Amino acid sequence: MKHTDIQTLASRVAGPVLLPGDEGYDEERTGANLAVRHEPEVIVGASRAEDVQEAVRFAAERGLPVAVQCTGHGYAAAARSGLLVTTGRMTGVEVDPERRTVTVEAGARFEQVISATAPHGLAPLNGSAPHVGVVSYVLGGGVGLLVRTYGYAADRVRGLELVTAQGELRAVTAESDPDLYWAVVGGRDNFGIVTRLEMDLVPVSRVYGGGFFYDAEAAPGLLNAYVRWADGMPREMNSSVALIPMPDDPEVPEPLRGRHVYHVRIACTGRAEEGERLVAPLREAGPVLMETLRDMPYTQSAAIHDEPPVPVPFQRETAMLREAGDDVLRTLLEHAGPQAQLPCVVELRHLGGAVAEPPRHPNSVAHRDAPYLLSVVTLLFGATAEDTRPFYEKLFTALEPFSSGAGLNFLGFGANAGEDRVRAAYAPADLARLARLKAVHDPQNLFRLNYNIPPAAAGANSAD
Repeated sequence: MKHTDIQTLASRVAGPVLLPGDEGYDEERTGANLAVRHEPEVIVGASRAEDVQEAVRFAAERGLPVAVQCTGHGYAAAARSGLLVTTGRMTGVEVDPERRTVTVEAGARFEQVISATAPHGLAPLNGSAPHVGVVSYVLGGGVGLLVRTYGYAADRVRGLELVTAQGELRAVTAESDPDLYWAVVGGRDNFGIVTRLEMDLVPVSRVYGGGFFYDAEAAPGLLNAYVRWADGMPREMNSSVALIPMPDDPEVPEPLRGRHVYHVRIACTGRAEEGERLVAPLREAGPVLMETLRDMPYTQSAAIHDEPPVPVPFQRETAMLREAGDDVLRTLLEHAGPQAQLPCVVELRHLGGAVAEPPRHPNSVAHRDAPYLLSVVTLLFGATAEDTRPFYEKLFTALEPFSSGAGLNFLGFGANAGEDRVRAAYAPADLARLARLKAVHDPQNLFRLNYNIPPAAAGANSAD
């Protein structure tokens, strides 16, 4: 790559253009997952849509693959060459309280949206960690705190602006371009880089939320009790249960320190009195080490899962479960319970409710009939992703008879983001349609440093 080319690119963008060895290069390429880092030939720190356009045109002219990163929670494949676009400087948030919508730029995080919408008695369908970027989360489906009550975040997308593989800035809605809208909403960054996104908000200002902590050894039947309880809940009750090895650390509350604990997380949109009545059976499910339930403003809802915002090295894997019966739970505990050789965090999220309903505007988010989503995370302090492969292969092979696929936003990187795992995130007919649309909109697979959907081969059926 010629120095004059880089100078020309830098003159056309408002944000920084960084090469390996430049001050700020390492910080710019590092995301929330410290186990993997991009190593691009050039980084464009976009501060506006025009910067993204210039970066994509530059890459396309030179045959460089393009990666995009906001917070770096959803790594799939590290860029070992090519061009990386970072969007963290594009943080605009515009609320329209009359239409109950919010428009965000590519680098906005949910914590910004929550604070901007709360004064109007509205909320976004964010996930459990508000420091995650909005755009990639929503375009990957968006299994949020209120998923049973209001469905996937992706189903609320009204429209977006997309920089295509040709470097064009294109406005996309379900009415103006239903095929491309369908593909992008669910296909993430396979069809371009989204620079702005408009989505509906929900009328939520408070929730009855928090949770129960149990000692896993003292409550061996907790998973079964949780599933029996959850299966009878109305859609106003959103919940999950996590099995967590707590460190023996002074920063951990004393009742939990050094223990393997179950954490049942609650976000109920009904009245506090109703939430209290619904959770009452959980108090009998085992000895409660600690309880954090209360009626809270939605601006404090991050406390429900209480996920730290600091970057850490991790690997993860996921399965959408057809059921969560005794055989499933027994298999899960045998492979990933307190006696597992590899410490991990296991979470079972209750779906159903609004998730199972078709969206107003069709999109490519799949597996809407799965009642539970399983997510398994391993921290890689002193270990590598390769070290975890036998563990993940054994666990998810054992769970395969009960699984209907994978949740795109919960896939990991490397082997956990391979072709078979991406394929599992979609219905077969939808994946074939996505590949045909990819051949139309990105035939050279410029956007391939992601959970990649390769373009259909020449001669395949034309796009819908």
